[in-house]
Amino acid sequence: MKKLLDNINIAFIAIRMNLLRAILTMCIIAFGIMALIGMLTALEGLKSNLVSKFSDMGANSFVITPLYETFISGGHGRQRSAQLIEYRQAQRFRDHFKFSGNVSISYDATGSAILKTPDEKTNPNINVKAIDENYLAASGMQVKEGRNFTAIETEYGNNLVIIGKALRDQLFGNREALGQNINIGSYRFRVVGVLEEKGSTMGMTLDKDAYIPVNAARPIFPDNNKTYEIKVTVAHQGELNMAVEEATGIFRIIRRLNVGRENDFTITRSDSLARSLSENLSFLQVAAFVIGLMTLLGAVIGLMNIMLVSVTERTKEIGTRKAIGATTADIRNQFLMEAIVIGQVGGLAGIGMGLLLGNFVSMAIGGSFIVPWVWVITGFLLCFVVGITAGLLPALKAARENPIEALRYE
Repeated sequence: MKKLLDNINIAFIAIRMNLLRAILTMCIIAFGIMALIGMLTALEGLKSNLVSKFSDMGANSFVITPLYETFISGGHGRQRSAQLIEYRQAQRFRDHFKFSGNVSISYDATGSAILKTPDEKTNPNINVKAIDENYLAASGMQVKEGRNFTAIETEYGNNLVIIGKALRDQLFGNREALGQNINIGSYRFRVVGVLEEKGSTMGMTLDKDAYIPVNAARPIFPDNNKTYEIKVTVAHQGELNMAVEEATGIFRIIRRLNVGRENDFTITRSDSLARSLSENLSFLQVAAFVIGLMTLLGAVIGLMNIMLVSVTERTKEIGTRKAIGATTADIRNQFLMEAIVIGQVGGLAGIGMGLLLGNFVSMAIGGSFIVPWVWVITGFLLCFVVGITAGLLPALKAARENPIEALRYE
């Protein structure tokens, strides 16, 4: 233990004697670790955020959408729906699906609405969604102020609106929003609810969206050439597979699909979305890890070259130490410890900068602050490997020096 501490102390003395060279080497290592930890931290934060967003929908829900097919037109790939889901089809499904749970139907009314109050006006880029009374619960949305639509209000198409938090702040500021009127185009709607803030993901946010009853939207924003989305939430997660099978059978009948014909719609489970996102981000993590390793390879080469130069410059010191009793193992361990110390100090700096950079990027694109302990520990181990790999050859070269030749070296 004493020899280990002595070697560490000698390593720091050697680093101070060659401070500029040591700092440059540490910077190379720090940059490699910063790139590795930074990218992986950003991806972990984004992954955590996306999975939590889909988890809010619940693990016991699924969505029915049209089956989209890709075709080539003019040399470019395009997508089109095999057959849109019409309102009457969505309504029939809701009436016939008797499984325990809730069915919600909705469609995107417009993505370019202007919302106005007597004092404020938005840009023409507001999304207006036509929904029923079950949509918010099925989508994991919570009402912060006011209330949701009732079934009667949805059925009769009352001119009511629920708005996101950011939209409420833009139009009303510090004033009361509930009970106030908002013009959507030339139509007047009364605010009955404000949603909990959801934040942004990948630059997109739901906090500036507006929601109106589906039967209020249809006369204003015709649903011709628009597809409805059906969201189903079952009471118990264990019943999800049976619910999907029943939904598939019912919707095949509604779509008049003969036996043997493939489905022209897609059923996507909420947990499969989260899994798919996690798998895609895992590929990015592997790519980030490979890029980080390539950067660290450069750091290994740089550190090895500097240590070889250091061995050459300190040949007389090696001869003196051997002359007063230092063994070959002592010399080898001294130079190896010096490389390890440089690697660890550079690694610590790189891990700290990587965590700051990664979380900055993660939070900028809607992720959350996170410390990926697995990758932090991996970073420490990689720095240790870098130190040993880069320091082994110079340490062996120093240990093999002939003491008499070393003392005569000028």
